[in-house]
Amino acid sequence: MLWFGIRTEGGVGALSVEAAERSVADTREGKPFLQSVLLLVLGGVAGLASWFAPNDVVRLGLYAAAGGCFGAAALVAARDVWRLGRKRASFRSAFSLIEHDPAPSFCTDDTGLIVLQNQAAERRFGQRAGMSVPRAVAGVLPNASAVVFRHETALAQRASAHEVIVTPRGTVRLSAQRLFGGVLWRLDDIGDGHLRTGEWIGLPMMVASHNDTILSMNAAMRDVLGRRATVLDDVFPNQPLVAGRRTSLAGADGPVEVVPIIVSSRDGRREIYAVPGMAEPSAASVNARAFETLPVALLHIGHDGEVLASNAHAQKLLGIDADTTGPLSRFVENLGRSVNDWVADTLAERVPHRAEVARAKLRKDETFLQISLSRILDGAGPSLVAVLHDATELKTLEQQFVQSQKMQAIGELAGGVAHDFNNLLTAITGHCDLLLLRHDQGAPDYADLVQINQNANRAASLVGQLLAFSRKQTLEPEVIDLRDTVGELTHLLNRLVGERIRLTLANDPGLQPIRADRRQLDQVIMNLVVNARDAMPNGGEIKLETKMVRLAEPMQRDQAVVPPGQYVTIEVEDHGHGIPPDKINRIFEPFFTTKRTGEGTGLGLSMAYGIIKQTGGYIFVDSVVGEGTTFTIYIPAHDVSEDELAAPPAEPMAPVSDPAEAAEDEDATPGVVLLVEDEAPVRAFASRALRLKGYTVLEAGSAEEALDTLSDASVAVDLFVTDVVMPGMDGPTWVREALADRPSTKVVFVSGYAEDAFEEGKIGIPGSAFLPKPFSLVDLTETVRAQLESH
Repeated sequence: MLWFGIRTEGGVGALSVEAAERSVADTREGKPFLQSVLLLVLGGVAGLASWFAPNDVVRLGLYAAAGGCFGAAALVAARDVWRLGRKRASFRSAFSLIEHDPAPSFCTDDTGLIVLQNQAAERRFGQRAGMSVPRAVAGVLPNASAVVFRHETALAQRASAHEVIVTPRGTVRLSAQRLFGGVLWRLDDIGDGHLRTGEWIGLPMMVASHNDTILSMNAAMRDVLGRRATVLDDVFPNQPLVAGRRTSLAGADGPVEVVPIIVSSRDGRREIYAVPGMAEPSAASVNARAFETLPVALLHIGHDGEVLASNAHAQKLLGIDADTTGPLSRFVENLGRSVNDWVADTLAERVPHRAEVARAKLRKDETFLQISLSRILDGAGPSLVAVLHDATELKTLEQQFVQSQKMQAIGELAGGVAHDFNNLLTAITGHCDLLLLRHDQGAPDYADLVQINQNANRAASLVGQLLAFSRKQTLEPEVIDLRDTVGELTHLLNRLVGERIRLTLANDPGLQPIRADRRQLDQVIMNLVVNARDAMPNGGEIKLETKMVRLAEPMQRDQAVVPPGQYVTIEVEDHGHGIPPDKINRIFEPFFTTKRTGEGTGLGLSMAYGIIKQTGGYIFVDSVVGEGTTFTIYIPAHDVSEDELAAPPAEPMAPVSDPAEAAEDEDATPGVVLLVEDEAPVRAFASRALRLKGYTVLEAGSAEEALDTLSDASVAVDLFVTDVVMPGMDGPTWVREALADRPSTKVVFVSGYAEDAFEEGKIGIPGSAFLPKPFSLVDLTETVRAQLESH
């Protein structure tokens, strides 16, 4: 296995993600595609043997065997491609999480060797590429091998594991999270502060590890013992220790009768509270004074499942009074199973003791609780002690993480689908333009061709919506004054809202300019106004207002933080039916709509959200059911430079309504164009379009083929027209290599992945032009002409 390292800008090294991706292929699963290659070899051997078969029956059998091997090879290769893709995505996500984490973090592959480490890990441990985790952290964890083995054993059963370890240098927490193809490790220095639980209470208590080592004890426990104990046997001679069962504590003045209350955590630690003075631990005694002094929320549940008692912490979490009783199902819900069955199974010891997350039913706000049930046995029979923890924040973060993962997956899907559609639409619209060149308006087929062209443009608009949602569309930002833009848009908006709705416009006289794509911003405003119109079927008023807002401090709304600065805001307010609270958090999701079936696609607001975020702004919504809704857009104000103020407005390019007019232009600048495009239909259309304009076109289906053409020094080329993303070598890579020998050659990049136009790290070719797909015949020829004429 080969390992690589890089240096970050801050001077701290970290393993490269590319190296990690190369390493994931070399795991216990073997080299990828090895099985498929073996199957292909077997299939080839069977096919070759069929030539020498003694009869038709044997020959037919060998043909069948060869076909089966080839089919199996294809399936195995597809499986290997999918696995490698999953692993690479998993390691990229892990690296984005740990890169700037202040705690040392590692990623290991399936073999347990380190393939990634963050800056904090290198600062503390140095370069640990290719080492195992126990070896890497041996200087911090004295018994690292055993600790890591426990984590790996736990990861075989669940997705994550963590453990707090007391070392001579302090207390640390080692966490492990299972990845696809590896494990993410994180080491936290947490000191001893978290082990001081109960130091301020008068009830004797201690914290013990999973192996009965005493991690800490409060002052009250030290006073009772008269010493510091290290293991649980020194404190409670009668083992095993059972929660709620009376036992003896080895005090300084002799044995002390106590009833232990045990609160367990997921990492195996236990908080043990010694409740003294309980002569007979009956069910009623659980509501004694000691029960109230515990710093955790507790319930006592009888053998019939009824809640007999609760302390003040539990009453606050559940939103109940001190004398409220009843079955546990009265207070909590949504465990994924019947609450009463869970309580009954725990009382009968039919299920292991495991924490569950439930929702508090009697709370007005959304509150989630983590509930652990412990069975106790006393003179009145078995009963349960329930320990409650507030898990609302954890549940909210979990929901946000799931939602962000879903939105990211949909965004990636939208971007990929849009790229494929852009290639198809380029071929469709391009060949349609070529057909229109040979048909005048009086031809029988002319109307059909125009209809095809118009529908292809509608499809391109839908693809633009998908790209807007995934924030991968091509924007053409310019400095604009919203007062002029909204004023010009008002005429169109008045026609959209109809006669029953009145549209009022208010502009701040001191409004500063912004930098945005005017066409896309108009689309956002129109979408918001149309939604406001649909929210008022009986008529009403829509207010469209622009303001200047200065934020002196960061503004936090929803899940966003708006930095301080000058902002131009756009408010669209209606007095319609409003948005219910349970739906307002989902309105920017794609394909989610509050309208009836058939009245909306659910892409409008997600598209608006994508455009505003790609512009660098923010969009928020406020709504009250029955009163109306207000959408507010924040866009950073643009400081207009003197050059921008002095520059004359750009002359817009006159549109060509008929492609035939473009083809008949006799003034085309001749030149030699090297066209590199892996999609054959797109390449065929583009080459024909350029030849019609008088250009000499050399075609290549890949970057390697293009470089092979350019290896002949006698071949003169004036312009490269190349796709950005291609199998094998990509467009920018081969162009850089070609420009080393031909530095004066002009370049035009085309791509269905619009983000390539903005990521200078991917293109970075000075003077190059970018033409997004889908493009028409006129778009292509005009871009080529302008690039050849540029200096």
